[in-house]
Amino acid sequence: MEFSTTTARAEAVKADAIAVGVFADGELTPSARAIDKAARGAIKAAVKSGDMTGKRGTVVTLRSVPGVAAARVVVVGLGGRDDFSDRAYGDAVRAAAKACPGAAEVAIAATEWNVKGRDAEWQARQFALAARETVFRSDELKSKKEESNGPTRAVLLHAAGDAAERGLKQGTAIANGMALTKRLGNLPPNICTPSFLADEARKLAKHWKLGVEVLETKQLEALKMGSFLSVARGSAQPPRLIVLKHQGGGKSAPVVLVGKGITFDSGGISIKPGAAMDEMKFDMCGAASVIGTMRTVAELKLKLNVIGVVATCENMPSGTASRPGDIVTSMSGQTIEILNTDAEGRLILCDALTYVERYKPAAVVDIATLTGACVIALGNVNSGLFANNDELAEELLGASRSAGDAAWHMPLGDEYQEQLKTNFADMANIGTPSNAGAITAACFLSRFTKAYPWAHIDIAGTAWKSGAAKGATGRPVPLLSQFLMQRAG
Repeated sequence: MEFSTTTARAEAVKADAIAVGVFADGELTPSARAIDKAARGAIKAAVKSGDMTGKRGTVVTLRSVPGVAAARVVVVGLGGRDDFSDRAYGDAVRAAAKACPGAAEVAIAATEWNVKGRDAEWQARQFALAARETVFRSDELKSKKEESNGPTRAVLLHAAGDAAERGLKQGTAIANGMALTKRLGNLPPNICTPSFLADEARKLAKHWKLGVEVLETKQLEALKMGSFLSVARGSAQPPRLIVLKHQGGGKSAPVVLVGKGITFDSGGISIKPGAAMDEMKFDMCGAASVIGTMRTVAELKLKLNVIGVVATCENMPSGTASRPGDIVTSMSGQTIEILNTDAEGRLILCDALTYVERYKPAAVVDIATLTGACVIALGNVNSGLFANNDELAEELLGASRSAGDAAWHMPLGDEYQEQLKTNFADMANIGTPSNAGAITAACFLSRFTKAYPWAHIDIAGTAWKSGAAKGATGRPVPLLSQFLMQRAG
């Protein structure tokens, strides 16, 4: 989908469809009033008859409206003016875009749908993100491709100036990063292997002129990444450590993103129940979000040094797999007793977090579908945010609010660290007792991040949806992109 702006009057816009808004009390937005006047009361008539209630997300389509250049007028319900929120704005844009089957170009008067505290740049950015969401398809492996009924071009009405153009550019780049993240997340594990992810990273690097390095088994062994390699031992698929580099900030210290890339998680010897195990292909969504965010960073040419690191392997049961009770030595030299082989994400991340010390980073953020406990705590709305640095945590929380990509600050503390004690190694890979699982997982990672400001984002509840809407969400690419854009100034 392509985006543009226009300053033309609503009734004069030549498009396949034009979308305008009505609030729940029947109040018409300025463009709706202009079209209503040109059309001799057609919109007010729809409101009066009850066809358009103004309820959020409702849509009425008027065809061949006299006095209007567009072929269709889409009237979108905005809900109450007083509680018109970030989410309501996105819902309205999505409703407008979805209401135009077969339309090549739709013009949307979304600049009039004002959210308190949000500026023109934010409006344009969220406009692009919401509109693009409606046309995403995951039919790459279908023999017959799905028909896209959504528009191929979206025009933002009354959006003049640099702020709107900047917002559309940002929104397009973030949407492109999300689309890549969703594509990688949705691919099946027999295709999206660690080697496949490495090849995709190389393609991305070539196209966007990023630095790229892929470390294979012998190099990981030379680095003494015993924790990472212990997870990969049970699989025929060899592990990879992927490094992507965007050099946009001169000699300044980089921000490093670290992604968990378990391309399939059977649980290993501590095997998972069979129900919904197919969804364990999504256990590499942290890695996918890092790759997607690096695409966004490169497209925006951010004046910031950003390094994306992906630790990727499969977690499979076999005669060579790790067993509960095994003790492994991490790259940091700390020893770990594996009490549960299904707590594997932290075992690959801890070595990656030690590896990135070499970059002397300004900040490190890891992203992982790490714990079912985070889903129990926060559901599918908020990602869990943990940090060893309050300023970094606040920075990420602010970015989450601006991006509409919700996160919740979770605690870390010495009291929780006690749960990782074991008689036989420096730490266990799960907490005992087993409560506060998301926190003890973050505590485990914190033991490998003392050299730099660090945050951990647990996306186990937000990286994908189940049921009829099954598929990767592309989160937290918006949060990460906003964070990096703010850092770049």
